[in-house]
Amino acid sequence: MAIGVLAPVDQVHEASQPSEHHELKRTLSWKDAFWVTSGVPAGVLFTIGGVSSTIGTPAWIIWIAAILIGFAQSFVYAEISTLYPHKSGGASIYGALGWVRYSKMVAPVSVWCNWLAWSPMLAMGTSLAAGYMLSSLFPPDSVINTWKLTLLDLNFVTKGLTLRVNSTFILATLFLLVTFKLQHAGASAAATTQRILGIASLTPLVVIALVPLITGDMPSTNFLPLLPLTHDASGAAVMGGWNAAGISTAMGAMFLACWSTFGFETAVCYTREFKDPQKDVFKAIFWSGVLCLFMFIAVPIAFQGELGLAGMLKPEIIDGSGVGAAMAKFVGGGRVMFNVVVVMLVLAILLIVMTSMMGSSRTLYQASVDGWLPRYLSHVNEHGAPTRAMWTDLGFNLILLLMSDYMAILSVSNVCYMIFVFLNLQSGWIHRLDRADWPRAYRCKNWLLALGALCGYIDLVFVGAGANFQGEHTLRNGLLTALLIVPVFIYRHYVQDKGRFPASMKRDMELPCAKAGVLPYIALAAAVLVVWVAFRLTVIT
Repeated sequence: MAIGVLAPVDQVHEASQPSEHHELKRTLSWKDAFWVTSGVPAGVLFTIGGVSSTIGTPAWIIWIAAILIGFAQSFVYAEISTLYPHKSGGASIYGALGWVRYSKMVAPVSVWCNWLAWSPMLAMGTSLAAGYMLSSLFPPDSVINTWKLTLLDLNFVTKGLTLRVNSTFILATLFLLVTFKLQHAGASAAATTQRILGIASLTPLVVIALVPLITGDMPSTNFLPLLPLTHDASGAAVMGGWNAAGISTAMGAMFLACWSTFGFETAVCYTREFKDPQKDVFKAIFWSGVLCLFMFIAVPIAFQGELGLAGMLKPEIIDGSGVGAAMAKFVGGGRVMFNVVVVMLVLAILLIVMTSMMGSSRTLYQASVDGWLPRYLSHVNEHGAPTRAMWTDLGFNLILLLMSDYMAILSVSNVCYMIFVFLNLQSGWIHRLDRADWPRAYRCKNWLLALGALCGYIDLVFVGAGANFQGEHTLRNGLLTALLIVPVFIYRHYVQDKGRFPASMKRDMELPCAKAGVLPYIALAAAVLVVWVAFRLTVIT
């Protein structure tokens, strides 16, 4: 499919250049990006109970498998990122440029799905942090913890979903505004804050991971037998077997675990702001991946070893509200220790919120500069911060904060995330075919490139088979949400830009010929088939 005409510079200047001539600044080293990304391990707090409630005792195996897949995929992201040292926005931006030669519509879907995966973390993170604070200060049955004002019933979207205002919404909004303020001064200043928060907030996770390993207080019965949970006729959880229902359950757990473990790919969001992108990109994502390898293996093992399956299935662990109390018990101590752990958990969660805002706002910014999203998002302030994109993130998440079911938000956003992951992993070999002669600071081995492409299809199996374990119609809602970008792109490309891409995209899009030929279309057709077959073979008990 033709990629369209490139507009003359004077016709697209406004679209291709940040307003007021401010630009992102090259002030970051790979260490700064590492500390920005150090918030990702806190994502385990959101889903550790959910994974256990889905699969049961084999949860620790699920976490190991998920982070190993995420680590294998990161090498493909590293290569495609070094092709575009002049761009920000992360892997989705670089991957979109591989697909645009073959379809105008697939490329913006990739960018959109990446943003939809990261941006809701602002609402989910601040709401969880607010919940920790309120539960530590007030009894569960106090008025401040129980009052709410229902604004709208959204039962037609997901059963039990409403828009409401409560104390969590108010406190979470304050956290969001503080996060926004911290990043208004640009990435360099924010990275300094991230480093401080990272050291403070990762400490409890590291301690929790190491204490049980050192003391040896982890009975083998908490990890065995490796049999999945299923449900009997009454809906009660029972030990099952590795039949169709058991394998389907494992797919549901992998779907949830991948949402947390894949997130360190955000380390490549700052390519345009690295002092030396040719060296910093690979170091940033590799060492972020090493950190996540340790945290996403050690922390779930420590939790399961300490609590056992019965403890992991408690409602307060599943929804995350009791994680702080459980962590305090791991290290001993009374009320004082509990409050210290809660404060450190709040810092950990605010760290991942800052990570999300920095990454997702830069995705919006670069997508606007490249012609995927409306022009107004391409503005940056005098500090090099994409403030209009940040305000958009803020407004979107204020709406999400009104929603009563954050797990529904997470699950739908994860369908979108896995679509992005698939498209970007396939863009690795598309780039290798179409841009074989382009300079690359890092070139992954051919077998890693092939493994990444294979992982993309495995991820789609998790989507097709596992999404609806997190709620009825999750797969449908996620696919529909992914398509919301189409009218937005049509407006930008055909109304604002008259069917032409910004002139700044010329070097990135022009190729002598599309060497990948029909292979990208075959890859898309195979992707649809994989999701459909996985969905049809799934057994949910």
